[in-house]
Order: sequence, then structure tokens, then C-alpha cells
Amino acid sequence: MNEYVERFLNYTRQRNSGSDHTTEAYQRDIEEFQAFMEQEGVQNFDHVDRLLVSNYIVELRNRFSKNGPLKNSSIARKLSSLRSFFSYLNEYVGIQNNPFHYVKMPKIDKKIPEFLFEDELDQLLDSMDTSDDVGLRNRAMIEIMYACGLRVSEVVNLKITDIDFSEQVLIVTGKGDKQRMVPFYESVGELLQTYVLRTRERWTHEKHGYVFINQKGKQLTSRGVQYILNQVVLKSGLNMHVHPHMLRHSFATHLLDNGADLRIVQELLGHSSLSTTQIYTHISQDKLKSTYENAFPRAKS
Repeated sequence: MNEYVERFLNYTRQRNSGSDHTTEAYQRDIEEFQAFMEQEGVQNFDHVDRLLVSNYIVELRNRFSKNGPLKNSSIARKLSSLRSFFSYLNEYVGIQNNPFHYVKMPKIDKKIPEFLFEDELDQLLDSMDTSDDVGLRNRAMIEIMYACGLRVSEVVNLKITDIDFSEQVLIVTGKGDKQRMVPFYESVGELLQTYVLRTRERWTHEKHGYVFINQKGKQLTSRGVQYILNQVVLKSGLNMHVHPHMLRHSFATHLLDNGADLRIVQELLGHSSLSTTQIYTHISQDKLKSTYENAFPRAKS
């Protein structure tokens, strides 16, 4: 069984552009289910049936974490991981059944994505000193993540050949190796080019081609990006936790708040479904109030 799990994890690494978090989540979810199988005396994946899956769902609903009962979102993610795993076993191993295929997923309330307001984003970017190499790299990396709505896996895997400075576009390889073309504005292009020619050239002579590297010339990891962002936020004076995906949320939110078409934002984010993009159609209270006061006749008076 462990051989099948390892083969699936290698498969997901390739499908998800090297995302460590995705692979770790799959591994954790599958290993938890394996432990339940052993507890129930089931030795093989092809002996898993709908009754066993139903009992597992009951076990998940009775499980407690440090924050109380497992949330529907956590249960749904675990079941989704197992459904993907069994789909892989069906296609590549020859196991016939997928008892997770017809499982009804728990209802999940969609959360409004966390994002930075434009002045908060300006404060974050302006706090970085680009006169030194580390500060220049950090500013170029964080600003291009915001400017192009990049996932953290996409920025760490970005290569020099993916950047067209003359046309001011990136070729981004996202989930499932799907590529999209995203434009960037002139000032971030100049910043990025300065980093590549000044800092990156000094830090590495390797031929791996990755844009964002550490001072030893090695490719940055997703955890490295989070660490850098944490340090930048701390120095910026923003009294809040900022994770890399908030820059992507901010990109989408600012575009929509300033009149961009939803389908264009969908293309820029690389979403296959418009419904995924629609979660960004929230509007800040300040913008809502401002629009009301400017457009409603009695509010003007």
C-alpha cells in the first residue's frame, strides 16, 4: 500500500507545480485513512467499500482538534484528498472501485478572502530598502506577486525565460501545468530587471534559471517566501499577519474594485471556473459608502 501512496504523491508533485503544502496535505490525509483501515482490519485499498467510508466519516465528525470539532471544510478536504487518491488508483493501478466518488461533501460556507487595502499594500512595499541586494530581491519578489496575482508555488518556480521584459508579460505555469499570460506594469518590470541584472547575477552562476534565489544562489522555497514576507511585514509596521496568498487576493480585489471585468480577472488568476473568481466580488465598506454618497441624489444634498 505504501508504494501506491508514494507513487501518487510523486504524481501530485508534478501536477501541482511542486507545491509542498498540497503534497503534504495529501500524504497526511491518506495516512490517517490508512490508520483507520488497519483499525478496522482492512488490509488493501481494493477492499475499501462504502460502509467503511461511511464509518470513517462518522469518525471524522466525532474527532476533536485543539480548536474543537473538525470543521466541515477540514472534513471536505480530507474526503477530497481520498477521492483523488482512489481516482489515481482506478486509472493507474487498476483498482476498480472508488467508494469516495459518490460521497456527499459537507456544506462549506465560503469565506471572504483576506486582502490588503491599497494604502496597506503601499506601506508594505515602500518599507523595503532597495539600495541593498536583499531588499531589492524582496521588493521585486513581493511586488511581482501582487502585480501578477501569483501563487507562492508560481513565484518560486518562475524562470528567467518566463519573463518578456519588452512586452511586459509573464508566462505563468499554474496548477495542473496550465499556463497563462499575465501583464505587469512598467515600474515593477524595471525593478525586476534591476534585481536580475544586479543582484541575481552576483548571487549565482548556476544554470537552473529560477528568478528568485537566496544568497547562496539556490531556488527559494515556499517556506522561504513566507519567512521573508513575515520579516518585511514586521519592519513595515503593519500590525497584522500577512500570508503570501493575501497578495493574490489583493490583486483580484483591487482589479474588481476598480472596474475590471470578472472574466478578465478569471483569466489573469488562471481559474478554470468563474464561480471560483466570484468570491472576490466583495466590496470594501469604504468603497461602498463612497459610491453611495457620490451616486445617490439625496446623499449628495
